[in-house]
Amino acid sequence: MSRSDWEVVIGLEVHAQLNTASKIFSGTSTAFGAEPNVQASAVDIALPGVLPVLNRGAVERAIRLGLALGSHIAPKSVFARKNYFYPDLPKGYQISQFELPVVQGGTISIRVGEGESAYEKTVQLTRAHLEEDAGKSLHEDFHGMSGIDLNRAGTPLLEIVSEPDMRSSAEAVAYARALHALVRWIDICDGNMQEGSFRCDANVSVRKWGAEQFGTRREIKNLNSFRFLQQAIDYEVQWQIDTIEDGGTIQQATVLFDPDTGETRMMRSKEDAHDYRYFPDPDLLPLVIDEVWIDRVRSEMPELPVAMKDRFIAELGLSAYDAAALTASKEIAAYFQAAMDAAGSANAAQVAKLCANWIMGELAARLNKADLDIAASPVAPAQLAGLVSRIADNTISNAIARKVFEALWNGEGASADEVIDKQGLKQVTDSGAIEAMIDEVLAANQKSVEEFRAGKEKAFNALVGQVMKASKGKASPAQVNDLLRKKLAG
Repeated sequence: MSRSDWEVVIGLEVHAQLNTASKIFSGTSTAFGAEPNVQASAVDIALPGVLPVLNRGAVERAIRLGLALGSHIAPKSVFARKNYFYPDLPKGYQISQFELPVVQGGTISIRVGEGESAYEKTVQLTRAHLEEDAGKSLHEDFHGMSGIDLNRAGTPLLEIVSEPDMRSSAEAVAYARALHALVRWIDICDGNMQEGSFRCDANVSVRKWGAEQFGTRREIKNLNSFRFLQQAIDYEVQWQIDTIEDGGTIQQATVLFDPDTGETRMMRSKEDAHDYRYFPDPDLLPLVIDEVWIDRVRSEMPELPVAMKDRFIAELGLSAYDAAALTASKEIAAYFQAAMDAAGSANAAQVAKLCANWIMGELAARLNKADLDIAASPVAPAQLAGLVSRIADNTISNAIARKVFEALWNGEGASADEVIDKQGLKQVTDSGAIEAMIDEVLAANQKSVEEFRAGKEKAFNALVGQVMKASKGKASPAQVNDLLRKKLAG
């Protein structure tokens, strides 16, 4: 039996650490990188007599996410105690939300794959609930023992739970990437996966095609990169299929992914909700969110990626592909918007297309090679706007533009105009001067002339190349093509 006989079913639970300055129930700092246990207050470790106080900023970030996903924001939600014992959980319970979460339902659109095989899909969200993070167990440099760092205990999290709507690791990664981009876009989470600010748990099961009932799921915990997410799911899917086809059964379990071996391994049998003995936290009142609060948060929301994408298509005439690429991240969108603002309204559609091409082409390649984010680009948005404006008004050709871009990248000019003037790169558009160069090229390349007149189009391109070489790349390519054809037809 082949893998194609099996349907994969995946749901993701994403823990997004909220970017508040203090913890969810105390005023302790959430700054990353402090010495162990210096950011663990009496409230965070539940010393006798202390009481938690809910962080308003954490609630507002939950509301933001709900608005961005089109979710129902519960007018009343409840915090509960999730009881379990683990060394890095000093209270013996975690404050979370169970029966009444703050964010309910919602959808997110994802694009899966590249090129002609790419497709759009909508993933349904089950819920997003507020909770506190646990501490962290440290296993290095303790002479065979483990240490506990409680700095992270009490850090505010939103656990974002999807429906089991994904059917491949590619869909799961596309969903995780889309959600990662969204939480950064609406500024509720910095998305730093290396520091644990955004981590995924993947619930994976398989079933025969056509079966109505889901298979038994196993949960892969704490995946902190998109590459590991894909590798872990692919391995787990094949393991489950092989186990069933060999006559075994899948036991519900929590598993870990080992990046060194590329394998998942069982950590413990999977608990169900009743195992945690949830009950409402007696120290916290129900969270009440009225429409006035929601409307105020809505008024402070940035333009969302889908709305911006539609605007780029409607107002600037960009293709759906270009608009999607430019709104793939907050930083790329901000760079493009700043470039368009600097360019002004003249030839907006032409400049927008040129900007899109340069941002996704030359600029992206150079940033990738230099391992830089677009926010740290040596070529500022206004500089790129100046460059594409000179292409649009035929001051320079695309070939010359690459030289100008190189100079701007290397800090050899404050603007495209300065580089063009300093290096004498202005495009030659004088018809008489171009005709003179063409005449010289034709006289020196009679063989190519004869080949073109014999029907070989490649010979024309060779002649164009010779004219451009004679002009040192400065001649207008459009004029060279037009005048050369007229000469050859004469």
